[in-house]
Amino acid sequence: MNSLKFLFEIEKKPRKGLLAVEWVIMGYLLLTTLLILFTSTKMPDAEPMLWGRFRIVMMTLALWAVYRMIPCRFTHFCRIGAQMLLLPWWYPDTYLLNRIFPNLDHLFAGYEQQLFGCQPALFFAQSWSHPVFSELMHLGYASYFPMIALVTLFYFFCRYKEFDRTVFIILSSFFIYYVIFIFLPVTGPQYYYLAAGLDNIAHGTFPDVGNYFATHDEALPIPGYSSGFFYHMVENAHAAGERPTAAFPSSHVGVTTILMLLAWRSQNRKLFYIMLPLFILMCFATVYIQAHYAIDVLGGWVSGIAIFAVLHFLYGKIWPIRK
Repeated sequence: MNSLKFLFEIEKKPRKGLLAVEWVIMGYLLLTTLLILFTSTKMPDAEPMLWGRFRIVMMTLALWAVYRMIPCRFTHFCRIGAQMLLLPWWYPDTYLLNRIFPNLDHLFAGYEQQLFGCQPALFFAQSWSHPVFSELMHLGYASYFPMIALVTLFYFFCRYKEFDRTVFIILSSFFIYYVIFIFLPVTGPQYYYLAAGLDNIAHGTFPDVGNYFATHDEALPIPGYSSGFFYHMVENAHAAGERPTAAFPSSHVGVTTILMLLAWRSQNRKLFYIMLPLFILMCFATVYIQAHYAIDVLGGWVSGIAIFAVLHFLYGKIWPIRK
């Protein structure tokens, strides 16, 4: 009964306009719509992309209308939950946009070679191929969306006054990364190594593949213990939604870094320490499964901390926490 009361009790001061995070999404919609219109001659999928954006605007307004009719925590959560469920739709959309630009993997693979003297993504899984280790790596990678859900639900049920700020930080970080991925087309080892040739990569040669990925999306097989449960989870997720995009910086590492900061800020140490081993596995797993270069992980840490600090500050200035 208390749970039902928490969910469906009518709010005394309902939010009148769009939520902060909904304004961010509308801004991203506007930016990418303009990009599609200005590059429509190079964009064969322009019409379905524009139609998809129109439907998202209509969905957002419809959920706002439902909340205004029944302003309670449940309808509030539905507005946020619907946008979170759309994240897998937005991710491959970055590939449709950034494939009009020349690929930059040869530069990032070169930076990797200069920094580490080798390609860690090429040798990591080969050197640590034990099934238990492989499954731990794939568990870490598969924990991405469960970690997002855990932090979101914790703040909704246990820190409701800070829920809007929390989801603003989480979802806004995704769209900041999506903007980066559009204008910085880096595919990561699983795509670039295959396009460039593994012999070239092993000998430290990184050819410029130009616009190769505008028409190709073939990837290397995911390394690791191929009979593992978590291996199949990652494999199925990649088959469903992975595209040659979004390598630098690693949004998996960046977003989970933000989640760890939110968990620490919640002052619930159990939440933080439950997530900590998954976060550590995630950071290694992105390189192990060849989704990212090691420098992408470094970029994820730095960008995650910076994005958290900026978004936390901006929300406090523009949308103070409701009393």
